[in-house]
Amino acid sequence: MKSSNSFLAVALAIASLSFPVSVKADTVNARCDVFPKGEDRATSSGSCTFSQRQGAVSIELENGRRYDLLPEVNRPGNYRDQNGDAAYRQAGLGDRGQIYRLATESIFVYWDTSANRQNSVNRNRRTAARRQPEAGTTVSRLSDLVGARAGQAENTVKKRGYRWVKSDDSGNSVYSYWLEGKTNYCVTILTEQGRYQSIVYTGGSGDCQK
Repeated sequence: MKSSNSFLAVALAIASLSFPVSVKADTVNARCDVFPKGEDRATSSGSCTFSQRQGAVSIELENGRRYDLLPEVNRPGNYRDQNGDAAYRQAGLGDRGQIYRLATESIFVYWDTSANRQNSVNRNRRTAARRQPEAGTTVSRLSDLVGARAGQAENTVKKRGYRWVKSDDSGNSVYSYWLEGKTNYCVTILTEQGRYQSIVYTGGSGDCQK
């Protein structure tokens, strides 16, 4: 009987020591990219924590925003978020991480924080390099068309990778708005008396919205 009690005491001691370790082990540091639904550009990208306990998932971003996902019974990979909306886990990152699709957002969770930190730096550098020119800056690729007849030059503009969005009339002037193919910058072409008078960047993408 003494031996049995001793064994039980040892077992309980081991269990009490291992329990906090297991709880701690299911919370890991990660990196998260958050995308609005249907968008291909992240609205936030940075460090986060990922927790999983008994199937429930919690993701907390570095800005303090938290997502709590409760598993649905007999539906592996399907969840309900803290608002009761449906969510699900999607394959696609392999052993690099996990993707969670929510009602209005998608969260990409990466396990390798160092690699993704470098990727984030590279993305920021590329974004800075692609910052749209200031309003009124001449579009060098089309500058040779200033003074050309609009009807003839329009095909050249298209061949050089620009896509027409809309046109606005103002008295005897016509302002046409184009998206530059490689950069998606917005360009305005001013036409008067049938000829291109100026071709400049607008300084923002809002002018190229229909």
